[in-house]
Amino acid sequence: MTTPSGHRVFISAAEQSADEHAAALIRAYRRLRPEATFAGLAGPAMREAGCHCFYDMTAQSAMALAAFQRVPEAWRLLRRLKAYLAEERFNAAVVVDSPALNLPIAKLCRQAGTPVLYYIAPQTWAWGPKWFRNRRVRQRVNRLACIWPFEAPYFQAAGIRADFVGHPSFDRLIGVPVSEASVAVLRGSAEPVITLLPGSRKHVVEEVFPGQLEAAQALAIRYRKIAFITVAANDDIRTRLEAAVASHGRSLPIRIVAGDENRAVAIRAADLALVASGTVTLEVAYRQTPMIVMYNTNALTYNLIGRWLITTPHFSIPNILAGRAIVPEFMPYYRSVDPIIATAVEWLSTPGKLEKVRRDLAEATEPIAHGGAADRTAAILDEMLATGSVQ
Repeated sequence: MTTPSGHRVFISAAEQSADEHAAALIRAYRRLRPEATFAGLAGPAMREAGCHCFYDMTAQSAMALAAFQRVPEAWRLLRRLKAYLAEERFNAAVVVDSPALNLPIAKLCRQAGTPVLYYIAPQTWAWGPKWFRNRRVRQRVNRLACIWPFEAPYFQAAGIRADFVGHPSFDRLIGVPVSEASVAVLRGSAEPVITLLPGSRKHVVEEVFPGQLEAAQALAIRYRKIAFITVAANDDIRTRLEAAVASHGRSLPIRIVAGDENRAVAIRAADLALVASGTVTLEVAYRQTPMIVMYNTNALTYNLIGRWLITTPHFSIPNILAGRAIVPEFMPYYRSVDPIIATAVEWLSTPGKLEKVRRDLAEATEPIAHGGAADRTAAILDEMLATGSVQ
C-alpha cells in the first residue's frame, strides 16, 4: 500500500472562497504529510499552495440560481474529468462546497474507485427534497466535514458519516483584530455610519449595489451628518463601485476601502450595514454589527425554480445560526427598496434596538467562533488515507 506521505489527492473547488478554503486545507495536510501531492480543479490560491491545476472554475464563479448559466461548461468539464480520474488513480478526493458541480464530480470519483471527503457539506437541509439529495450524498461521499454545528447530527441521522470541523472563515476573521482607535478614525464625526457590502461577485454587485445606493440616497436626506463606507473585494469591483457611485446622480459621502483589515474596520465602525447575502454576513455577525441582508436575483427564475427547491425558513447565515429572524432579509429578491429604507430608519431611530441586535449576533456566533477547520479536516483526510478505512 502507498505510504501516507506519498498519497495523491484529487481536490475540487469551483469558486473563490472555496479556492481559499481548499488552499488552507492543502497547507494543513502538508504539515502532516509533506510529500503528499494535490491536483484538480484549482484556483489561484490552491495553485499557490502547490496544487496542480487540471482546470480553473473560479474565475467566473456564480451564486445560487445564476450558476445555471455555467451548466454547459460544467458538462464539458465532467466529460474530460471522467477520463482524467480513471487515468490518474488518486488515493482520495476532496470536494469543497459547490454541490451542483461537486456532487457529480464525487460520483465520478467513486466510479474511479476513489474515496471522497466532502468539505463544506452540501446544504441539503436548505434545498429539498431532502430524502433525494441525502441519498445522492450517501451514495457518492464517504465522509463529510461540516462547517455548521447542526449539520453533523442531521447527516448522521441520514446514515452519512459526518463530523463538525468549524467554519474555515474564522481563521481569517480571528487573525484580523480591530482596534477602537481605527474605528474612531474611520467614523470621524459622522452620525450615523452606514457600511454597504455589495459582495465580491460581479453579478451580485450589479444586482445589489444599485439598491444600496438608492437606500443610501434616501438616508442621506434624512440624516445630515451621515457617512457611508463601501468595501471593494478586488480592483475590478472597485472600478465598478466607483462607476456606479459616479453615475448615481446625487453626490453621496461614500468612502471606498479595500483589504481585510480595512473591511473589518469598516464593518465594526458601522452603526448599520446593508449586506449582500453570502459568507460576508458571517463576518458582519462576528463583528456584532447590525445588518439588513439583501439579494436581488431574477424574480421569474426564482418563482419558476427556486421557490420549489428552497425549504429553509431563513436565508441568511445569522438567522440560520440563531434559528430565528434576528436580522431582516430582503431576498431572494425585492421589488422596491422602500421597505429596506423604512427598516433602516426604524432601527436607527429606536432606542436600544441596535444594541439588542448586537447581543443577538454575539449569542449566535460566539459558540462557533473558533479557528482550526482546515486542520481538523486535514486530520479526517489523513485518517482516511493512513488507515485505508473510509466507511
